[in-house]
Amino acid sequence: MADAAPVSDEDFQAACEAARKLTGVSSDDQLVLYGNFKRIKSGADAGARPGLMDPKGRAKWDGWNACKDKSEQEAKNDYVARVKKLQGEA
Repeated sequence: MADAAPVSDEDFQAACEAARKLTGVSSDDQLVLYGNFKRIKSGADAGARPGLMDPKGRAKWDGWNACKDKSEQEAKNDYVARVKKLQGEA
């Protein structure tokens, strides 16, 4: 998505609201959304990976860590594009 127009903060906030209303979203899509959201809101450093006794935490960490090389703008673009795809708009 490097050639896509930058997503505005307003478009990102609208996508966040729309994402809360989505139903039937696969775990993979949820983790992609989570990873991009965390990259935007908390930065690229996901910290230490949770231990084996926390599989949900590990999956969420993996989603966030997968976005560590993205810029904040790339993460916003990807987040909005994924929400639109899940809504059937893309």
